[in-house]
Order: sequence, then C-alpha cells, then structure tokens
Amino acid sequence: MQAQLGSETDGARDFDFLTGRWRIHNRRLMERLKGCTEWEEFEAVSQARPLLSGMGNEDDFRTDWRPGFVGMTVRLYDPATRLWSIYWASNQRGVFEPPVIGAFSRDVGTFEGGDVLDGKPIRVRFTWTRQGPTRARWEQAFSDDGGQTWESNWVMQHERIP
Repeated sequence: MQAQLGSETDGARDFDFLTGRWRIHNRRLMERLKGCTEWEEFEAVSQARPLLSGMGNEDDFRTDWRPGFVGMTVRLYDPATRLWSIYWASNQRGVFEPPVIGAFSRDVGTFEGGDVLDGKPIRVRFTWTRQGPTRARWEQAFSDDGGQTWESNWVMQHERIP
C-alpha cells in the first residue's frame, strides 16, 4: 500500500491513510507550559476527505468536550519542497492557526511551526504515527525555549470506523 511507504515515494500520498471516518480518544493537558500534570479525556469523531486530486486533504473534528465544538484541519502538499503544511481552525476562534510544516519518515510524520501562547512566542510540533490500516496516533507538543524541550499537551488515538 503506497500510503504506508512514505519514505519510498515523493510524500504526496503520505496522508492517504487518514481518509475515512475515525473514532478518537483524546487526552488533553488542562494548562499548557505551566507545569500542569492534570489531563482531561474525551471522545470525538472525525472524517477526512482528499482535496486537490490528492495534493491535500481536510477533516472535521466533532466532540461534546465543549458544547457545540467543531474543528477542522487542512493539509496541503508542496511537490517542490516535498513538505506538508497543516492548518487547524475551530469554531472557537474562526481563523486558521499558523501552520506546522514537515514530512513523514516511514510511518512517523513530524511537523513544526511557530505560534504565540499567552503573548509569548512558542514552537508547536505535531507528530503523526501510522499504526496500520485501522489505527493512528497524533500528538501535539509545545516548546517555549526554541525547541530544546517539549511539553506534550494533546494526544489523540484514532480508531477507524468501518
């Protein structure tokens, strides 16, 4: 299956595995970059669809974690750089957050970018791990020291819905 052989392709199909419907178990740190150790857990569902004849995809993210919460991700592949840009938005703010950019090496994709938290610049890292045809893992981490140390603050375990 080409989508699971990212290191053997140009990378344009690396997110094909995500197409379809998913049940997602979330673990989210209550406060970020404040030494917090308290996590909240909740369930969500998502559906991912291809865009631009396979040069990207988008998904929606729905949960009762916060009443009426809806999020979406747009992922776009640049064949010139062989890098993906990942954009997130939710109905809480109504804007795309700054993108994280990166690529897959085998079954692990690492994507980083800059953002601002509480008025201070931070680095953001998404790590996608393909775990076969029915499972995937996503993790978000923040760094406030330029990427020397990272705090994992949100983990999603995806299970495909048949």
